[in-house]
Amino acid sequence: MSLERVRPWWSRAKPTVHYLMETEAHVYALAIAASVLLAFFPFCLVMIAFFRNVLHWHAAEEAMYLAIGDLFGGRWGAGATRSAGQFIEDNLRAWFGMNRVQVTSMFLLLFTANGIFEPLEVALNRAWGVTKNRTYLKNQIISLGLIFACGGLALISLMFTAMNAQWISASSGFIGQIGGVLASLFFKLAALPVSMLALFLVYWLLPNRKVYPQRIAPVAIIVGFCLEALKYVYLLAYPMLRAKFEHEYSAFQYSVTIVLWSFLGALIVLAGAHWTANHERKDPLS
Repeated sequence: MSLERVRPWWSRAKPTVHYLMETEAHVYALAIAASVLLAFFPFCLVMIAFFRNVLHWHAAEEAMYLAIGDLFGGRWGAGATRSAGQFIEDNLRAWFGMNRVQVTSMFLLLFTANGIFEPLEVALNRAWGVTKNRTYLKNQIISLGLIFACGGLALISLMFTAMNAQWISASSGFIGQIGGVLASLFFKLAALPVSMLALFLVYWLLPNRKVYPQRIAPVAIIVGFCLEALKYVYLLAYPMLRAKFEHEYSAFQYSVTIVLWSFLGALIVLAGAHWTANHERKDPLS
């Protein structure tokens, strides 16, 4: 590819690259990552409790564990150091072995989980150049709506995965032999468009200004692919980081893993918002 073709793309990407190098972007990404750390476990509890106690659907519950393994790494075999995904799965299974989530508790846990949208709104507002944030009450109303919307999308994705897993488990022959691979493939096929739609809703509804859907739809698709690629980068890099995390953070290594993954993911999400806002300023829609 010639420099003449690269230069226009670099001129458009340069402001976003500079934005990602600013301290402000890192502060927002770290605040979002900390909120993810606080919200992730309650959200998983609600999802699994819904499958276990409301639907009584074991395959959907297992699909939730598959999703956690896909995000943070699954089981690596006997004798291997546990991945963050395996650690989370083991603790969730142990928790449900001793406790039961009540309906009222599910709503309280969802209220805790929507805390991620508070720093995210501030960060998206700054990326769009919005100087005034919503009040805390308005933010919580929008956040609660988004957590239900994103949670509903996650439910749809996991239900499709569960139905495919049931079909695979009932199959014999070659399909039954590669059941694990097929289950993971079906999950990715269902989860990727769902994550893109969730990103679209966040980009569209969370900033405290009017955002044109036609502007952010392509960006949500690209950011969704970038976050999917980040999973594989993490899976490749984690064996090298595992010993370092275990030595320096000991029992907190899994929390550090969640924060680091969320921090990088937040930077990608903010980059998409900044790219869109910068393009909007140069070519506004009427």
